[in-house]
Amino acid sequence: MVKKKKFYVVWVGRKTGIFEDWETAKAQIFNYASAKYKSFESKEEAEKAFKNGAVRTDPEKQNSPRIRNISANINYNSICVDAACSGNPGDMEYRCVDTQTKEQIFHQGPFKEGTNNIGEFLGLVHALALLKKNKREELIIYTDSLTAIAWVRNKKAKTTLKETKRNEIVFELIDRAESWLKENTFKNKILKWETEIWGEIPADFGRK
Repeated sequence: MVKKKKFYVVWVGRKTGIFEDWETAKAQIFNYASAKYKSFESKEEAEKAFKNGAVRTDPEKQNSPRIRNISANINYNSICVDAACSGNPGDMEYRCVDTQTKEQIFHQGPFKEGTNNIGEFLGLVHALALLKKNKREELIIYTDSLTAIAWVRNKKAKTTLKETKRNEIVFELIDRAESWLKENTFKNKILKWETEIWGEIPADFGRK
């Protein structure tokens, strides 16, 4: 499949304008703390957006335009989690590594008939429980899944996957994770890993 060309508008950065490749756009915003940018599917959309200026976004509204205020620095006082799934559903696994050293902290799976979102969710809850047990609630947890972050915040895995004999263990793990979230509090910050800026998350399974 041919990857669609995108156009990148940079409103605030080293140089502003419309860029036709990600590497050039990235150079304008990397390590530029107040950078604002957004990608568009067509040059016409990009030109109109650049002319109109950066749209103010309300952080309380999840449906607001996805113009990012870039935090360019990775906090290495952290761990990160990621999941992999061969198919949807398929064999699912997840793991956690030290962000700086990439030393593996835990790895679970593969489990039959899971999904990537479920794996990301289970990885986050497993990490939260482990850090709480070890009294390491100052550590940040990175994930590249906004879905998993939302599920943890809501204490509920809103999956559409159907339970079968083959994936009973997956649903048992979901139940345990949801119960842990309802019965415990945690202080660890969960942050979105900015893949477009930092590259693949260190816990990535490298199967793309």
